[in-house]
Amino acid sequence: MVLNGGNSPGGMSSQSIFSADRLGESPKGAERVLALLILLANEPAGSTLDQLAKLVNAPRSTVHRSLASLVKAGLATSPRYGKYELSDEFLRLAFTYAEARPINRLVEPILEDLVARFGETAHYAILEGTQVIYRAKADPRGRSVKLTSVIGGANPAHCTAVGKLLLARKAETLADLKAIVGQRTFEARTEHTITSVSALWDELQEIKRLGYALDREENEPGINCIAVPLAIRGIDRTPGAISISALAFRTPLETLIQNVDSIREIISSH
Repeated sequence: MVLNGGNSPGGMSSQSIFSADRLGESPKGAERVLALLILLANEPAGSTLDQLAKLVNAPRSTVHRSLASLVKAGLATSPRYGKYELSDEFLRLAFTYAEARPINRLVEPILEDLVARFGETAHYAILEGTQVIYRAKADPRGRSVKLTSVIGGANPAHCTAVGKLLLARKAETLADLKAIVGQRTFEARTEHTITSVSALWDELQEIKRLGYALDREENEPGINCIAVPLAIRGIDRTPGAISISALAFRTPLETLIQNVDSIREIISSH
């Protein structure tokens, strides 16, 4: 059995390669090829030529030529059952790149040790705007219930432990926080989700005092999380955080809080 955990792929679209004032324009040349690559990455089941032409607002013949470039480069497959898909070669390149990252080589043993100690999923994530991006993940072996979070996936910062921890480190004042997240009402993922900037700011003050952050079933019912900071100088200048995401029926939140010093010790031992 798997649980969503609220984690989704990065959520990129063909528009993500344009500046705000160009949204709605039809991409040209290399931009069109990149837009199609991103769209295919977000559609594991594949997309038809008509679907892709509509999404990039371009003629079928033009999109067909761009897709032919991806196929020729080995990054996409010719239509199977009428749909284009990313190729196994693309996946090989992506996984090779991810595994070769210096930060991943250092973080993954930490995550594995945390999983061995607590029997729950561990993540390493960074803050990107108002979202957290998962850079590395380790799952418990032999468990029948797991989270389906993915490396490269994203979640809103306001309802995740890693997100709130990283916001607390970045926002020194309420004005800083508003500059990052705006003054809107946040999406309520569950009945426990913080939905206002003022409430989030109060939470960040507590996080600064404690040195760790919690997700009390705020992102997904039945899933609690604790996050502590991680910064590896000389390897990754982007401040990151490590979290343990636990199924509430299996590992109560109180257990994670009681073991925060053990979590820190495991991290510092590497």
